Amino acid sequence: MKVKITPDCIGCGACVAVAPDIFELDTKTMKSVVKKQPVGQQEEELSKQAADVCPVDAIKIQE
Repeated sequence: MKVKITPDCIGCGACVAVAPDIFELDTKTMKSVVKKQPVGQQEEELSKQAADVCPVDAIKIQE
């Protein structure tokens, strides 16, 4: 699985709240970035949950 953030990100932080080990807010752009790619079933599931809560559909997941 590979996770990407599109430029559509508005920096709401919902993904960081759901999966703080995977996502973080960039201090310069105040938009979310992928801190690390998910490893293992638990992190993959959290990444999918973060994508589901993103209000602008800015998280893309490649299986």
